[in-house]
Amino acid sequence: MTNNDIADAMDNKINQMAKGITIVADSNIASLNDFFNHATLGQLSGQTVKIIPVAGRDIDAKLLSEVQPDILLIRSVTQVNEALLAENHSVQFVGSATIGTDHVDQDYLATRDITFANAAGCSKHSVAQYVLTAILTLRPNYWQQPVTLGIIGLGNIGSTLAQYANDLGWQVLGYDPLLPSSTINNASLEQVLSQSNAVSLHVPLTSEKVDSDAKGSDYPTRHLINAETLAMMPADNILINSARGPVVNENDLKNDIAHTGRQVVLDVFEHEPTVADSLLAKLTIATPHIAGYTLEGKLRGTQIIYDALCEKLAIIPAQSMSNLLPLNLFLWSELKANPDRLSKFYDIMQDDALLRSKISGENPDKQVNGADFDGLRRDYHLRREWQS
Repeated sequence: MTNNDIADAMDNKINQMAKGITIVADSNIASLNDFFNHATLGQLSGQTVKIIPVAGRDIDAKLLSEVQPDILLIRSVTQVNEALLAENHSVQFVGSATIGTDHVDQDYLATRDITFANAAGCSKHSVAQYVLTAILTLRPNYWQQPVTLGIIGLGNIGSTLAQYANDLGWQVLGYDPLLPSSTINNASLEQVLSQSNAVSLHVPLTSEKVDSDAKGSDYPTRHLINAETLAMMPADNILINSARGPVVNENDLKNDIAHTGRQVVLDVFEHEPTVADSLLAKLTIATPHIAGYTLEGKLRGTQIIYDALCEKLAIIPAQSMSNLLPLNLFLWSELKANPDRLSKFYDIMQDDALLRSKISGENPDKQVNGADFDGLRRDYHLRREWQS
């Protein structure tokens, strides 16, 4: 970018701010208008606020070039990179109301001096409770007997899941090569896969480095679960993926299930938002990327990026999720005392049935199409977190 380009961009930013704050936002962000409005941003910053809600997959370079927003609020379905922002000279802040960041090129944002914030930890309890529900729905006897839970990835979600497992008296075998050894980061990948009753994946999506200067990870997770790693797992070991779809090689998974009859739970899919019936038919439980979709988790995600934007604008936050939450009667202590109430707390099989109902067509390649998959997420009736 030349000096003239930089000067033009700065002039553009100044002119935009003079006109007020324009926000392009994924319409699926919870309570968007409750957090980002004139009362919560405009009055405090002395500017008008205009929100343009858009379906996440429709946020593209053409839209951002035409609208020239100051603020971009997204979820994981929007890829933020140079291709998206090359013709936009106004965006100063990108907020992702999600835990993961693999959909955002943070290095590129840094070169443009664009502030980025994500909602780290916002749905850690929601996802952990999803995993517990899946396991205990398939194996109700695990409430009362010793269980070894394998956890791959011990960040916010994985470590929270470990806390629940410990509270149930389960043993945790954890593997995270990016963290120091600990009471839960206590095993090799092979030990986690081969010695657990259930394995749950909680890793970001990363690719292998091509060379020392290239982007990538020394511990790539793309297709971490493949024919080789699946072969390490006993046939009666449950596999659960609520992280990122491409962490699992779906062709290898289908072959493994056909051979072992393994119970597999997927909330994310390698080719999402389409899901082939050839895979879906083999899964024990399948849900449309809603593991983190509790009212608390979604509101917390919005709260985190709202707070970050307020810091960017040097204003004091004027909205809190506590103002928006109705009374919650779903208590973790009550569920532990009454395990038979699990389906009342969360009926995961209902979500499974909704996804399977979207299979249509009579050809051998029938699948859940992207519009139906996104629709299930958009219209999802948010469940409640179990309060401790």
